[in-house]
Amino acid sequence: MAKTPLQFRHNGRDVALFVDGGTNLLVVLREMIGDMTPKFGCGQGGCGACTVLIDGEAHLSCLTLAETVGGRHIETLDGIKDGPNLHPLQRAFAEHFAAQCGYCTPGMLMAAKALLDRNPQPSRDEVVEAISGNICRCTGYEPIINAVLAAATGLRARA
Repeated sequence: MAKTPLQFRHNGRDVALFVDGGTNLLVVLREMIGDMTPKFGCGQGGCGACTVLIDGEAHLSCLTLAETVGGRHIETLDGIKDGPNLHPLQRAFAEHFAAQCGYCTPGMLMAAKALLDRNPQPSRDEVVEAISGNICRCTGYEPIINAVLAAATGLRARA
């Protein structure tokens, strides 16, 4: 099978590699460039554990063909912190006990970040809608929703 050249930005750095046709973005991120923050959950787009931002929009990396991201900006959980400083969403998740087993957390955080980047003052219903594609089997969702709302408040206070 012929390899396809692929170039994109990953968490602010340029990446250039060759991929097999039909390879999904999750495989590229985890197996080819070593970013283990997007999680493999169901592999069918039903759980949200693999959520990443592509040009600022939340996408399921297990359903995204790698060859479609050429020239685009991919952001994963590994890219949202500022050096040793956690992103306000990460801090809020810790403070509100929004992560228990932690498996869904990267996808939840990325879906929440996409929301807060486009809407810094979301309502509770907007938070629920934004994370609705992400399954959590541990928290019951309330701590996650509260953490996102708290992060929004904190981000507005910093601005």
